[in-house]
Amino acid sequence: MTKGHHDYSPEALAASMNIPGVSPELRDRVQQCVAFHTYPAPGVLIGAFMVDYALELLGANPEQKLYAVCETPKCLPDAVQVIARCTTGNQRLRVVPIGKFAITLNGVSDQKTTDAIRVYVDLEKLKKFPTIDTWYANSPAYDKATMKGALQDEIFRAGRAILSFERVQVGVRSKRKWKSVTCPSCGETVPDYMIEGDHCGACGSMKYYKRLS
Repeated sequence: MTKGHHDYSPEALAASMNIPGVSPELRDRVQQCVAFHTYPAPGVLIGAFMVDYALELLGANPEQKLYAVCETPKCLPDAVQVIARCTTGNQRLRVVPIGKFAITLNGVSDQKTTDAIRVYVDLEKLKKFPTIDTWYANSPAYDKATMKGALQDEIFRAGRAILSFERVQVGVRSKRKWKSVTCPSCGETVPDYMIEGDHCGACGSMKYYKRLS
């Protein structure tokens, strides 16, 4: 039994994926995503299918250097980090919190823009899967206590059937040159482009803590 925010059984999860359409490779990826996230959240499970689909459409594999954008901070970024290896730390994952369950994936480019694949949950296609539809809409009709198992099973049965994609163009982010400067307010150093007026973000708009001493 794996301990986390929720307890789950990897063996039970594997059994629920033992259906046509979920390849052995994808099963392994799902298990990795769930272990990283600490439990099989529906968004992570759907996210694994989304990243897998985006990789296929892009004609890419996780060994390549890829860049991604997630349109929600909930669950989906973890699937991207585990499978596509785009992380906030390697600066190849950007989270744009606009509330859509969608990802965009692209390869390396030396141009200002590049072609990319955007995969998203299709609301029209969700209608064929009532449990997912109810959960996704955050409907009061969804009862986690009694419907969690049915939701998970339906996600694996649905697979890519709830997804759509579009070919898009995205801007290519180049590395920014910077120098270290000292904030006159807190005395700590930050990149010069992080200075807001005469102080750093931690002393301004991004302040999130209060010193106790």
